[in-house]
Amino acid sequence: MRARLGNLEVALQAEAVEEGEGGLLLRGKEVRAFPPSRGTRFFRHGWQSWSLASWVDPDSPPKPLLPKERRPQADDPFLLEARAWWGSGLGALRLEDGRVLLLGALDPGARVLGRGDLLLGRYALGGERWFLALGDEEEVFAAYARLLPRRLSGRPPRVWCSWYSFYTEISEALLLEVLEEVAGLPFEVFQVDDGWQRALGDWEPNDRFPRGMAFLAERIREKGLRAGLWLAPFLVTADSPLFRERPDWVLRDREGLPLPAGFNWGKPLYALDSGNEEVLDYLARLVERVRGWGYDYLKLDFLYAAALPGAEGEERYRRAMERIREAAGEAYLLLCGAPVLASLGLADGLRVGPDVAPYWDNEDRSFWLQDPTGPGLRNALRTTLHRLWLMGNVHVDPDVVYFRSRFNLLRLEERRLQEALAHLTGFKATSDPPSWLLEEERAALERFLSEEGKVRRLGPYRFSLQGEELDYAPLL
Repeated sequence: MRARLGNLEVALQAEAVEEGEGGLLLRGKEVRAFPPSRGTRFFRHGWQSWSLASWVDPDSPPKPLLPKERRPQADDPFLLEARAWWGSGLGALRLEDGRVLLLGALDPGARVLGRGDLLLGRYALGGERWFLALGDEEEVFAAYARLLPRRLSGRPPRVWCSWYSFYTEISEALLLEVLEEVAGLPFEVFQVDDGWQRALGDWEPNDRFPRGMAFLAERIREKGLRAGLWLAPFLVTADSPLFRERPDWVLRDREGLPLPAGFNWGKPLYALDSGNEEVLDYLARLVERVRGWGYDYLKLDFLYAAALPGAEGEERYRRAMERIREAAGEAYLLLCGAPVLASLGLADGLRVGPDVAPYWDNEDRSFWLQDPTGPGLRNALRTTLHRLWLMGNVHVDPDVVYFRSRFNLLRLEERRLQEALAHLTGFKATSDPPSWLLEEERAALERFLSEEGKVRRLGPYRFSLQGEELDYAPLL
């Protein structure tokens, strides 16, 4: 069939087509759209927070990400093992005249193949609703975003997070020292990251927190700050107590083997089965216990594990996160390592790129292993820039900004690029301990937290921050 988009006709294959706001609404487990002219670039949307989102050459096939053990935590493994460019949930072609043809799913669990002459959308399991639009890039992405779930309330909080300064080497004594420093600056959340727990699946404080997590939360609140805590609720390792005690809770393949969920902390990762009602009851109790300790800002990480093996698990993931959302009540939920489209409407904040790092790029990993998902400011900027169209649906988290020169290889102009994105999204966070900052660095941090930076978008990769023009294109 043929259908009209603007002043052009597009050839389609779908079970049904009707007019929608800004484009066409299609139905079908699989749909196809044939562009009116050849697509020169394909918008490849990655599956979860850290997965690559970028415009790519549809005629140059993707290279396999190595090592294979990392693929489950890098992206939908199907996307990484395919020999053509597929996107998670949506895809778009930039045509020769500059216009963009976008095909996006309106139900969880879809993938979109992009070739110069075709967009093919396919649901892994259920689902059949699609949106198709043709026009200016910003307009078609905005039209698609308006059809997706949203959860927006006020502006994002100002956050101090322990991760990018101390990583897992945190303790009650250390954090109480930093809390005294942080309380003198206009932060709103003091967030304890990875390193407080006994083990994955054993979410009780370790020996470095002798008075418990409720004690620390109370000290944080006494300083007028909200208490935040990190959890990776769906992850376990083979030496986790939960893995040994409840093997029936572990997500397994058809042969009964634990399904790989990646590799981190020097060991293989596995996942709890988010389709198991006992697991969901356990997770609801965990979140309620943490809320009872006094934490009302929760950073929930490595959430892709709840949806493995990929798009096939997104409905299961969404049901599990609905249980967690209910148990969390009015707590602020920042979702990280999370299937992006399946998280909308449930997340207050959503990480939209890989972790930043106090360096620009790990070239060994990026070049030799073809891994664009690892920590580094270059990777974080690239994927975040290509997900700014979600700002009307969720608080978009570009990750922390560095102000310190201590333990930092980033140049000032590189740090400025991340600062501009934080001003643009409104999500302002850092891990810099104030005692690490020079006088001028502390003043810059205080301005960053206190002032609303005036950011204007001048083009796809050009922005103006308080009159200073920043161009991301040459660096990306």
